Amino acid sequence: METRYDLREALTYINPAEATYNEWLATGMALKDAGYPVSVWEDWSRGDPARFHPGECTRKWESFKGSVVPVTAGTIVQAARSRGWQTAPPPIAGGGSSTGHELGWDDLIGLGNRDPMGVVDMNWLQGREVPEPADWSPSRQLIEYLRVLFRDTDYVGYCTRSFEKDGRFCPTKGCFDRTAGELIEKLTACGDDLGAVLGDWNPEAGAWIRFNPLDGKDCRDENVTAYRYALLESDELPIETQNALLRELELPIAALVHSGDKSLHAIVRIDAADGKEYRRRVDYLYEVCRKNGLKPDKNNRNPSRLSRMPGVTRKGRKQFLVDTNIGKASWEEWREWIESVNDDLPDPEDELQTDLPPLAPALIENVLRQGHKMLLAGPSKAGKSYALIELAVCIAEGVPWLGFPCACGKVLYVNLELDRASCLHRFRDVRQAMRAPSRRSVDIWNLRGHSIPMDQLAPKLIRRCLKKNYLAVIIDPIYKVLTGDENSADQMARFCNQFDKVCTELGCAVIYCHHHSKGSQGSKRSMDRASGSGVFARDPDALLDLIELPVTEALQKQESNNAACQACASALKEAGKLDEASWDALCSENAALSACKALLSPREYDALQEAVKAAKRAAEARTAWRIEGTLREFPKFPAVNLWFDYPVHRLDDSGALGDVTPDGDAPAWQRPKKEKKPKNKKKERMDALENAIAVCNLDEAENVSIQAVMDYTGKTKATIKNWVEEHPGYTIQGSMIIKKSKEDTA
Repeated sequence: METRYDLREALTYINPAEATYNEWLATGMALKDAGYPVSVWEDWSRGDPARFHPGECTRKWESFKGSVVPVTAGTIVQAARSRGWQTAPPPIAGGGSSTGHELGWDDLIGLGNRDPMGVVDMNWLQGREVPEPADWSPSRQLIEYLRVLFRDTDYVGYCTRSFEKDGRFCPTKGCFDRTAGELIEKLTACGDDLGAVLGDWNPEAGAWIRFNPLDGKDCRDENVTAYRYALLESDELPIETQNALLRELELPIAALVHSGDKSLHAIVRIDAADGKEYRRRVDYLYEVCRKNGLKPDKNNRNPSRLSRMPGVTRKGRKQFLVDTNIGKASWEEWREWIESVNDDLPDPEDELQTDLPPLAPALIENVLRQGHKMLLAGPSKAGKSYALIELAVCIAEGVPWLGFPCACGKVLYVNLELDRASCLHRFRDVRQAMRAPSRRSVDIWNLRGHSIPMDQLAPKLIRRCLKKNYLAVIIDPIYKVLTGDENSADQMARFCNQFDKVCTELGCAVIYCHHHSKGSQGSKRSMDRASGSGVFARDPDALLDLIELPVTEALQKQESNNAACQACASALKEAGKLDEASWDALCSENAALSACKALLSPREYDALQEAVKAAKRAAEARTAWRIEGTLREFPKFPAVNLWFDYPVHRLDDSGALGDVTPDGDAPAWQRPKKEKKPKNKKKERMDALENAIAVCNLDEAENVSIQAVMDYTGKTKATIKNWVEEHPGYTIQGSMIIKKSKEDTA
């Protein structure tokens, strides 16, 4: 398999000893997918002698059988790039160069494949010398370090004692019960004898100090009292390159210390509120550095970590303070700068410029420009997919779609709903029904059973299409790739942004369909009918909306008659007898059949009768539709009336649908008024009185006080008396409501 990069070179940037087991396996799979021999994987794996076992790579290699979603060379390329590998895409086969390149599975979109955290171009970075201090004063070195990082009352952890293990010097726990103020006071009076203040150190090992304040009880992470700083250290680049890179990144470095060996220790301002935020910010810091060619030592993440102490010597070399307070002043300022440098937004422009850029040419005349977005909305089973297939064929062949002229170019139809066989048969049936030429085919990407959210589909779509020069990509339907709640404006805005990415990266139009919300749609504006958030109506450059028109019995009869007459005319034309029939004879079914019976042979007439029946059945099966448009780049076009004559939509050339009104779309004065049922106010009052008496009659006596009913209902005494006087079953005696006897009510 042809590869775009030399993966052997890329592997030199990836340390196998730092790879997880899954990353090691993925590297092997990617090499095999790219056509490399197993020996390349073995040679790279030998870089981790602790885990390398002869023969293991070969056994694993033979088990790699491929998959629907293979691990490709992009996995290795991306990993190498993240570790500082810089390379440009190779030239196109046959000479020349490419302004674009094929994206990998994990490549980022919208930034020219540049990482959003990338700031430094290592190809242009020049090293910066790190001179030793000319006036060497150990106590002054450490005092300045303490004053920059600590307050006088902060407890400081430090270590001067060490032990040797596996050829390396390791620090002991050290001290943590003295404040910065105490140390500064003693260091000021020590005459550069740091050992008298801190204790002597092994000159081969050097000494260490913690950069965050402690509680004076211990030196573990839980003893850190303020998450002010993080340690950034890497020894894979030359010291001069480290110095230049740290400064180029504008890191908010409080103190930069030479370790006396192969690295600089940058004490970076983090200013986190708690341990959780500290971890999150350190992860971000390390990731930015890694993306810019500086690979931090991950072992230095914790806030109680020891760093190199300035002012001491190590193997005859000085551990010294290189600089203080460099880069941005704070974490927030630095992070805002990192993100602003890479926002990839265009600069503001002068609107009065004379050299205006040309408008994108029309893809669908007076509807949609090339490189823009269009949404086709409609109810379920409206034939939206058929309409999009018709559009795909029309663009591919350069013929009009529903009366709108189309540009001619390549089209990709992303099928998310139909199985492969059904989709291919549907395209064939539509082409035949349209009588469209078959000069250019439509590319179909069948993804039923493989659908993934749009944010994951977009990069894969772009990777496959980057060199295809598609004029349009049609995605049908979007509910299969919808991410988030379709009623949430912010979530749908992020979802629709994926279409922008596809348009921008491929330079093509994106056309997709969506369903209507529930209920009658006739009284709504066309842009308000699509289900979910209003983003669906506002986001596309062109919104075409399909709404069904009711076919009345009279209209159905008219269309059936027209179909029969057309079948008769076709039969007469085929027999060469059309000129012998008068036009009046072809205006009604009965007259047309009579004329045909006189002019055709018995065999031809029998065949015609079957054709008439078939034409009438087809006419009765047709549904009527209207397309309305909401356009951003063009004026609104008159509504287009259609018949869906399976499997295609046909224009209503006769104008029969022109006066048809969609359900619910009649003017207000024509809509039937809803009759309000008159309320029986007296019955409501009687029911309220009876309910109050029943509730207040706790001892099941016949009599209830007026006051009790007043308290229960909240009504006045006069109101309650009026209710009782109206009620045939009760009367008032004094302060009581008395139930009448049967004789009284008779």
